[in-house]
Amino acid sequence: MVKGRKLTCIMLLILALLFSAASAAADQPKYVFFFLGDGMANAQIQATEAYLTTINGGSAEVAEDLLRRDNRLNMSRMAVQGMQTTYDAFALMTDSASSATAFAGGIKTRSAVIGMDHSLTRSFKSVAQLAREQGKKVGVISSVPLNHATPAAYYASVTNRGLYNSIATQMAESGYEFFGGGGILSPTGAARDGDTGNDIWALLAENGYEVLNDRETILNLQNDPRDMVLAINPFLQDSQAMPYAIDKPAENLSLAEMTEVAIAVLSAKEKPGRGPKGPEHWKHPKKFKHPRNDGFFLMVEGGKIDWACHANDAMAVIGDMLDFDDAVGVALAFQRRYPRETLIIVTGDHETGGMTIGHATTAYRAYYERLLDQKHSFTHFGQNQWPAHKAAQGEGYDWTNPANLAGSAEMIALMADAFGLRWDELNEYEQERLEDAYDMSMVRRNKNSGPKNAVLYGYYEPIIVTITHVLNERASIGWTSYAHTGVPVPLYAQGPGAERFAGFYDNTDIAKKIARVLNVRQALPIEK
Repeated sequence: MVKGRKLTCIMLLILALLFSAASAAADQPKYVFFFLGDGMANAQIQATEAYLTTINGGSAEVAEDLLRRDNRLNMSRMAVQGMQTTYDAFALMTDSASSATAFAGGIKTRSAVIGMDHSLTRSFKSVAQLAREQGKKVGVISSVPLNHATPAAYYASVTNRGLYNSIATQMAESGYEFFGGGGILSPTGAARDGDTGNDIWALLAENGYEVLNDRETILNLQNDPRDMVLAINPFLQDSQAMPYAIDKPAENLSLAEMTEVAIAVLSAKEKPGRGPKGPEHWKHPKKFKHPRNDGFFLMVEGGKIDWACHANDAMAVIGDMLDFDDAVGVALAFQRRYPRETLIIVTGDHETGGMTIGHATTAYRAYYERLLDQKHSFTHFGQNQWPAHKAAQGEGYDWTNPANLAGSAEMIALMADAFGLRWDELNEYEQERLEDAYDMSMVRRNKNSGPKNAVLYGYYEPIIVTITHVLNERASIGWTSYAHTGVPVPLYAQGPGAERFAGFYDNTDIAKKIARVLNVRQALPIEK
């Protein structure tokens, strides 16, 4: 009788262990996508969905229209939602370097630091490096430079985010299979004191990377994937970044296309040319061979969402939000083929600009149709139409004239053409603000005090940022800052282990949750 009970207990214990192991395996995804909308929080998401509702023929003021599935972003329709705090070790309003260190490595640090603690004495592994140690391939995509703060946190450790050459050196030595998106800052010399001075192009070649910057060649990686690739967008708009989606030239790649290419490279067998085809095969499982490796970890950053928010340009924000969300859609299409093996996480690192849904001048009304005629971002206008106009004005500009802008038929036409902002539809207050900004842009003088101008224009071209302010306010969108703000940020997840991301938690917990899903044995942060 005693022996029988012992045998029963042993069998129950074995069954419990088997069940536990099976549960752990079911919770451990093979493919992990981490999407990071830099500067993205609830306001950016809601504004984009209100815009979608408007262009799809609905009203941003009607709940039934806003709730329609095709007016929602891919991310906001995902199964699990959470919320994370974003402050760093010593700042309520975090920096992108410290926030990236938090959700990549699970540790709080000071602003501008990447992959190290706030004492600057210890370096830590990122979840991408931990995934690689488990045999997964790794990819990093960003619409901003690939050695910028957020992507850098997945492969580098530096005392300051401005050490671009040192960061790029660590990128070249990372062994990651795919990098794609923007270019590289300071690729042939030191960016500042304390930086290295390596030739990054030579280092990339020495470490086996193929550097591609032609649209057709990059897209062909879906049919002929290579072992190690750096795919740089053919056209870089500003500071080695991809152009805003609203300005996208024909030769540009979208984040969605870069994500498709990354999946092909990361899913391929070791020999080039043997990986899965493009997304059309994901819709037809028989045509899409199962990836033959230990899986992958792919980080995708929509970095210019943040840049557009800094500049308070709502349409540039919305365009890049849609571009970013299309990339999320690519991952969701992949997940439909491998639902039990694919985890997708989407979040932001902080909010930027203090974007608000609603403004004092519009009260409870929304007029998103007023955004529809904007053709270019603030950057495009500042690089093209504005310099030519200013140069043509010549000498003798009198800033004391209260109607300089009103008297410039060319500038009034430029505002209407590029932004859909029509002078004769503006009220006296809006026209006065534009007049002051025009004077400031032309000769760096106007009737306002220095502190007032700092609040009105930040560090942007006064006339351009005032155009976007007036346009956005007329649509019922407001801004409070040219910097980051401290509000919590939403997170969306779907796939095996997604339930871990429900609830309210700190940004350092994101890395810890990912590590647990990957079955990393050690507790984060893990020192290098």
